[in-house]
Amino acid sequence: MSDTTTDARRSAIYLLDQVLGEQRLLSECLAAGALERLAPQDRARAQRLATETLRGLERADRLLQRHLRKAPPLTVRNALRLGTVELCHGEAAHGVVNAMVEIVGSNRRHGALKGLVNAVLRKVASQGPEAWQALRIPRLPKWLRSPLVEAWGAGPVTEMEKAHFAGAPLDITLKPGIEPELPGAELLPTGSLRIAGSAQVSALPGFDAGDWWVQDAAAALPARILAPRPGETILDLCAAPGGKTLQLAVAGAEVTALDISEGRMARVRENLARTALSATTVVGDALEQQGLYDAILLDAPCSATGTIRRHPDLPHAKDGAEFGSLIELQAQMLAHAWTLLKPGGRLVYCTCSLLPDEGEVQVEEALEMHPDMRADRAALGLPGVHPSWLTEEGGLRLRPDYWPERGGMDGFYIACLRKDG
Repeated sequence: MSDTTTDARRSAIYLLDQVLGEQRLLSECLAAGALERLAPQDRARAQRLATETLRGLERADRLLQRHLRKAPPLTVRNALRLGTVELCHGEAAHGVVNAMVEIVGSNRRHGALKGLVNAVLRKVASQGPEAWQALRIPRLPKWLRSPLVEAWGAGPVTEMEKAHFAGAPLDITLKPGIEPELPGAELLPTGSLRIAGSAQVSALPGFDAGDWWVQDAAAALPARILAPRPGETILDLCAAPGGKTLQLAVAGAEVTALDISEGRMARVRENLARTALSATTVVGDALEQQGLYDAILLDAPCSATGTIRRHPDLPHAKDGAEFGSLIELQAQMLAHAWTLLKPGGRLVYCTCSLLPDEGEVQVEEALEMHPDMRADRAALGLPGVHPSWLTEEGGLRLRPDYWPERGGMDGFYIACLRKDG
């Protein structure tokens, strides 16, 4: 067992402490440099271990409950959880148990519990992966599961949970005319390319050349629905990390990409530079933006509940307390964006949310509020879009349980709104 492997495991436990103890998102921890001291491969390993543990947290806790009289301190519990997930995914018991004993034993506050860690993980290892497989698919916490069941029904939510537990493959959006040599890649009906299994993105053919960018198949649809044309002036609101900006720019549009975060906008600029595409980047508040545009793409800030298959930390780091303020902000942004749209123009509103209040309801209310707004249902009829995904008010509802045989998709709501000329 190498020291770097132990460092990766120790860092994964730190990430779990942050998510489960401080209610911080993994993305926040990584942006703050939590793994900067690690080599790239160890950084990737730590992130993967933390993500896999969060994905299987309910199963890990159920197995551990059999061997614990009371819950140990959080850091020790997270070492046990991580060890349990590794053991149940086929890692060698000797290496996993020794690593967790070493990590806990070297902790000044909890070192005395290394004997407990050794005993418990050996019992978990003796049960084998079969005990893991016998447990139910982990469920969402009640604060999120209840509104989703109310919206979609218990059966579909169970299928979503299966998709969350399975995780997400790698989807990429190709520049027009590019055919990269990516073994095992599948062209999806909507035009995205899907790569099964884990891969180091920057090492894949065509990455350095800027031939493609990472973007979930569902996230690639809003820009395709907007259907940008060469020379059009298009405003991409809340643009980071930039996948939609690249789609608009590669079509030849004159793109203004806006985001409130300088750090996130830096990622947009990096992606533009790598792909040799151009757009005007603006760091600012969407509610203060001025001007008139032929088309607008508003990917509004939201609960991100549609992305749990990629971000299993979200149900553990949040509790839904911010939903009300997000819904209010979405309505304000949509109303302001409408004032920036030229007569005859089109606006695509989207959120990576599974909650109707952030999608269907927002558009229903906007249509009532603006007499010059109409939903363009025809714009949603793209290849690969099933008619049953279209909604009553004229939008498109995507869910993680769609395409189960292909590996699912992120949850999204998308509507194309046209302004009377």
